[in-house]
Amino acid sequence: MKLSICLCFLMSLAFVRPALGQADDAVKWSFSVVRTGEGQFDIHLTAALEDEWHTYSQQTPPGGPAPTAISISPNPLLTFDGPVKEIGKLDKHFEPLFGVQVLQYSGKVDFVQHVVLKHPVKTTVTGKVTFMVCNDHECLPPTAKAFSLSLP
Repeated sequence: MKLSICLCFLMSLAFVRPALGQADDAVKWSFSVVRTGEGQFDIHLTAALEDEWHTYSQQTPPGGPAPTAISISPNPLLTFDGPVKEIGKLDKHFEPLFGVQVLQYSGKVDFVQHVVLKHPVKTTVTGKVTFMVCNDHECLPPTAKAFSLSLP
């Protein structure tokens, strides 16, 4: 009986594990900090997408796929200067599946948040990026990726 349960559990892992890793196979995230001036930094959240996969802009319209959402934890030592910018080749097209014009990136997209340190001390920027990836055949459920970066 115990052997049967163990075998069923191991067999289920063979099917669940590939599904859990699919978003990681479609997109690789990197997180970095670039000093732009005295006490000023750009936080870069960069998605490198595999061929045929794309992810969506933060401004994806309602009714469409899940937009990319970036949340940065409050930090009393930081001021956030402006909205998160998107740097990449934006593709706009009508997507019949969703019935709306989608705003998507393929290849690579860099989400950049400019921050200013209020005092010259070391601190950490933490948060997460929630994203959805699709290709011409399927969409994977939204996935969250946490990040933590040290300043300066």
